[in-house]
Amino acid sequence: MHGDGTATWAFDPTPRISTYITALVAGPYHRVSDAYTGTYGTYPLDLYCRDSLAPFLDHEEIFTVTKQGFAYFEEQFGVAYPFVKYDQLFVPEFNAGAMENAGCVTILEDYIFRSRVTDAAYEQRSNTILHELAHMWFGDLVTMTWWDDLWLNESFAEWAAHWANVNATRYTDAWTTFSNLRKAWAYRQDQLPSTHPIAADMVDLDAVRVNFDGITYAKGASALRQLVAWVGEEHFLAGVRNYFTKHAWQNTELRDLLSELEATSGRDLSAWTAEWLQTSGVNLLRPRITLGAYKMMTDVAIEQEPPTAPDGIEPILRSHRIGIGMYDLKGGRLVLRDRIEVDVVGASTPVPALKNVMQPDLMLLNDGDFTFAKVRLDERSLKTAVDHIGDFDDPLARALVWGAAWDMTRDAEMSTGEFLSLVLSGIGSETDIGVVQGVLRQLKAAIDQYAAPENRSAYLERLADATRALAEAAEPGSDRQLAFARAFVSSANTAAQLDLVSALLAGSVAWAGLVIDTDLRWYLLQRLVANGRLEDDAIEAEQDADDTATGRRQAAVARAARPTAVAKELAWAEIVDRTDLPNAILEATIGGFVQPDQVDLLRNYRDAYFEILPRVWADRTMETAQSITMGLYPMYLVDDETIAATDAFLAGDLNSAVRRLVGEGRDGVLRAARARAKDATS
Repeated sequence: MHGDGTATWAFDPTPRISTYITALVAGPYHRVSDAYTGTYGTYPLDLYCRDSLAPFLDHEEIFTVTKQGFAYFEEQFGVAYPFVKYDQLFVPEFNAGAMENAGCVTILEDYIFRSRVTDAAYEQRSNTILHELAHMWFGDLVTMTWWDDLWLNESFAEWAAHWANVNATRYTDAWTTFSNLRKAWAYRQDQLPSTHPIAADMVDLDAVRVNFDGITYAKGASALRQLVAWVGEEHFLAGVRNYFTKHAWQNTELRDLLSELEATSGRDLSAWTAEWLQTSGVNLLRPRITLGAYKMMTDVAIEQEPPTAPDGIEPILRSHRIGIGMYDLKGGRLVLRDRIEVDVVGASTPVPALKNVMQPDLMLLNDGDFTFAKVRLDERSLKTAVDHIGDFDDPLARALVWGAAWDMTRDAEMSTGEFLSLVLSGIGSETDIGVVQGVLRQLKAAIDQYAAPENRSAYLERLADATRALAEAAEPGSDRQLAFARAFVSSANTAAQLDLVSALLAGSVAWAGLVIDTDLRWYLLQRLVANGRLEDDAIEAEQDADDTATGRRQAAVARAARPTAVAKELAWAEIVDRTDLPNAILEATIGGFVQPDQVDLLRNYRDAYFEILPRVWADRTMETAQSITMGLYPMYLVDDETIAATDAFLAGDLNSAVRRLVGEGRDGVLRAARARAKDATS
């Protein structure tokens, strides 16, 4: 430290690294130190966060996961951690989940939990920690030559994080979470008009920025998972070790990795590359079953449908290695009778191994979840799923059936009412807390977007009553109690239900074990504010009690959620006209502004949305423009007027990023219209 209050730090020169993985982080951070000692030496480990979050920094848990990741990756990759120390900094106002700066990972500070969260949140944090740690090898030690291989950088880290979570940490069901959450994101992205190959041509920086999407991360990781199954994990890892050793501190392309995998596995991967990396869209697999006497299957085939392809592009039928699981009801449980593996190739693949086999109560395609494809259930299997989805012993099998049902709802093959009945019949028996929360979020989204308007209130009432009963019956203080309680609050809409929300907030009603902590208080308050039960004075009082960065963000959500024209005008002005709002406050205000219960208030802003977009893209940063474009699109105004206004806007001279994002919004409205029509007639 110098006498003038300044200081100088000197660092040893690093090996030559890519410019985008450097970082300079300054501030009055709280610090906790530890070290990892392994095969290749000892590395200092430091954690940093703001002083106000220090009491909530569970450093022992974070260091444990970090050390488990170090040990596993060094063992499996056969290459030492490439830097001399490893810092993880939980930073405010971060516009991404995390970033793999060399030896200095920056992470969104929301991953420090100041209130009670379920174990699913800890699993996702572990996944993020391992994702960034995997990048130290794949991305930092060896860096892709250009943005066209951005997908491989992120897909590898996505795959490696789940793989390490399962094999090196306590989160042994991480592939179930991947199936339920991450792949659902990828399936949605891959069915949008903006879908693109995994290995996309990055024509400019706008394309790079918007392609940090479900295809780049989750579909790419799904393709890698299938590649691991195709070449064998031992051969895959041997190729990866050779790749790291040969190309350390250099730039590479996809071909460099594939050549190593071909050498270790003896397989030609050119066909796999063409099918999976250079084409877009998701295939659909259906079983075709012919029955003979006594429910014997005389013929079984897997039919593959191509994804919808743009004009002039040949629809693709891919090769899939899948498991077929046959489950029977025994003693009230769905028990696996047998699982076979087959290669699905072309439009129809016969399965001779199932000829003259008794039909199972439920046949599950892609059992084990090794390929990337939508699946459907035959008629008998679907009925079994509706009646017994909670009776599976295998959590991954349950997740696959949940995913198939959600996809059928999005495709208007299952009505929202049917999906609601399915979820309510089985969610009480679901043991994976991440799946519980994921499915409940999907159900709430279905009711908000895909329910016929005349059915929505009744569906919300059913959901709220069911989740209230599940919360009250759950083990006090358990993750399930918290998950069901939050689902009840988000769907409460009758006078009696909102009275109970008020009572929980006031403390006049208490559920044993459910602590109404700071963030849950905000959740209760926001629901009451959005329904006109509380006003500005309640928001101000709550913010005074929680005068933190997070508290101010929660207050911004509440203010924008008020169900009045004046509140919406104020929130709109904050979002559109102010350029000095912090990222987190902007996102919070957008989140509060767009309420599915307030469609009539939002209708006034449909034309204004399209009018302000050119100015937003001209004057704001790319990240801010994306947030406003996606967040304010009139997704709940499902009618011809929204489509007409969108089409008129898209007919103008637009950059590729805004055209893509608005086009995705349009597709969502069309999908919602089809789903609402299905729900109205079911």
